[in-house]
Amino acid sequence: MTTMTLSTLARRLALPLAGFVMMAIPGAFAEERPVITTTNASADEIREFCTNIADAARDQRYLLQKQELETLQKDVDERIRTLEARRAEYEDWLNRRNAFLKQAEGGLVEIYRKMKPDAAAAQLAELNPQIASAIVMKLPPRQSSTILGEMPADKAALLTRIIAVAGDPNTSKDPS
Repeated sequence: MTTMTLSTLARRLALPLAGFVMMAIPGAFAEERPVITTTNASADEIREFCTNIADAARDQRYLLQKQELETLQKDVDERIRTLEARRAEYEDWLNRRNAFLKQAEGGLVEIYRKMKPDAAAAQLAELNPQIASAIVMKLPPRQSSTILGEMPADKAALLTRIIAVAGDPNTSKDPS
């Protein structure tokens, strides 16, 4: 009986012990499929559930739309700031160009118009480059080219660069 009791006891412990060992090994039950339980909910219960979550779903949808609108508003505000900065830059360029052209107006241009090109070139080479280029711009093209031809090459190049920048609407930087 004792032997039988031990063998019976060993058989009874072997199955639970094997189950315990299998639970300790990771992935031992990986092949098992989850049990899906279905409820016997009635159509009224389903409708009530959907009605109960409809407000929460609507609120969530509104929240997402609000966040999207806020993002779009930030983008529009940034674009407006960019446009305002460009407008201010253009106005600055226009004001500086108009001031630049006004420097050469009046009797000063007439004085240089009546001068000999070599004398005018020598005097314009000594003036502020912006003023000299404004005067050269106001003179007739033939006389301007003769005066620039009489100037030292570096001074003539500087005046030409200032005149070119003054006529370029894409720049607002200091021409000198």
